[in-house]
Amino acid sequence: MPAILAEDLTKVYVSHQREPGMLGAVKSLFVRRNKEVLAADRINVSVDGGELVGFLGPNGAGKTTTLKMLSGILHPTSGRAEVLGYRPWERRPEFQKQFSLVMGQKNQLWWDLPAEESFLLLKELYEIPQSDYQKRVREMTKMLEIDHLLSTQVRKLSLGERMKCELVAALLHRPRVVFLDEPTIGLDVVSQKRIREFIALTNRQEGATFILTSHYMDDVRALCERVVIIDHGRVIFDDALSRLVTQFTHTKQLRLTFSVPVEDSEISCFGKLTQREALSAAVEIPRELAPKVAAEMLARLPVVDIEITDPDVEDVIRDIFQRKETAPTVAQEEAV
Repeated sequence: MPAILAEDLTKVYVSHQREPGMLGAVKSLFVRRNKEVLAADRINVSVDGGELVGFLGPNGAGKTTTLKMLSGILHPTSGRAEVLGYRPWERRPEFQKQFSLVMGQKNQLWWDLPAEESFLLLKELYEIPQSDYQKRVREMTKMLEIDHLLSTQVRKLSLGERMKCELVAALLHRPRVVFLDEPTIGLDVVSQKRIREFIALTNRQEGATFILTSHYMDDVRALCERVVIIDHGRVIFDDALSRLVTQFTHTKQLRLTFSVPVEDSEISCFGKLTQREALSAAVEIPRELAPKVAAEMLARLPVVDIEITDPDVEDVIRDIFQRKETAPTVAQEEAV
């Protein structure tokens, strides 16, 4: 049985609309207009135990809504979901002790207390044995290089230090499923790298299942072999990260280095010129023609080095989001 299963999981938000001003307020007492927004549209995802899956999409795509349903914060409008065999929104204590949710823009630690005080509270809530608790805190804080900060008020920590403490708090009870929503948002590159290493090690050593949302492709490339892309509330891709480029692009990049200067016209006849410097250039060509075009360039141009590459994953994902049509009409207004 998969650790996480969602079948046709759907969430519709309803908001009340009224005209501005006093007159609008009075009218809304008698005629109220509702607007329905489809935040998650029949999401189907299955994640096996021990997987580390990237959950990607632009702002407003429905990623956080989906995580909130899978963690039991939100009740779905329709559909089915199971996490570790439980329906999350039933919020059973035995389920809540087996998962964790980390949201990069929200804190679970007490702001005016040292982090270690919040850790002690969580120890009691999750009924963690004292010996296991001490060992766990010692290992994780040393790994994240924050062991010297435990007695410092959370409000006095930097953003990166707070995020590391949040991760320790979330993983104290050894959860079997961890939802990470933008855990590295706003952090410097050093903190991002340290957190990525910590997540990868925890996943590998403890076999916990992770779902990670992030706008930083370095996070995804470093951690996730599989990605799920969601846009306008729908899953549009669910496969290995390595297959993303081949599915959504039909081109290759040829990067050339010349021994002597070459005219643009001599290069552009082979394909679309995407980059140009004095003794180098990059050309975009159809994927299936790459070997043939490369051979022709070597024969006809003063090439000293040639490299055939796929488009960058980050560029591919950006192109997917940009070329998607305007969201389908999911908002419906009706008089009540």
